Amino acid sequence: APPGQTPRARVLTPTRELAAQVAQSAKDYGRYFKLRTHVVFGGVSINPQIDALYEGCDLLVATPGRLLALAEQRAVDLRNVQCFVLDEADRMLDMGFILAIKKVLKLLPAQRQNLMFSATYSDDIRSLASRILRNPANVEVAPRNATADRVEQQAYRVPKDHKRHLLAHLINDGNWHQVLVFTRTKHGANR
Repeated sequence: APPGQTPRARVLTPTRELAAQVAQSAKDYGRYFKLRTHVVFGGVSINPQIDALYEGCDLLVATPGRLLALAEQRAVDLRNVQCFVLDEADRMLDMGFILAIKKVLKLLPAQRQNLMFSATYSDDIRSLASRILRNPANVEVAPRNATADRVEQQAYRVPKDHKRHLLAHLINDGNWHQVLVFTRTKHGANR
């Protein structure tokens, strides 16, 4: 298919909110170019997305599940992708998308440019990068595990089942009114 009929660039994102944001940014940045951008994600009807893909696009932004569903229906052809972007790779792994990522990679041509973005660079991310990237250039904003200069840190070694109680104690004892808590999983955040 000629350029513009099948996607030449692919961005894979973990959530539909991020997919919509990336697609909007691409449209804003590319408004003076003849760049057709489509976004596909789950939670909405698939038929309008199939119709849009039939018209062709240059840049396709998608979540893994919906992209694979479209591929199963032969509604998207990724054989002409020249650039593949894996956005928020750490969240992809946290959300259990590793198998979906592997399936998507099999749909892409062997020769392509890969870009991978991640807020953290854990061993799992390094492993994923080594599988999909060849001779990558690594750009880091700060050294691994570096902290901001104005952040005071304290560490508490407690059993896992005491973490919530310690957190509640620190909030109450410190009279903290605004607290940001990071957890590894959605289940942990809910608890």
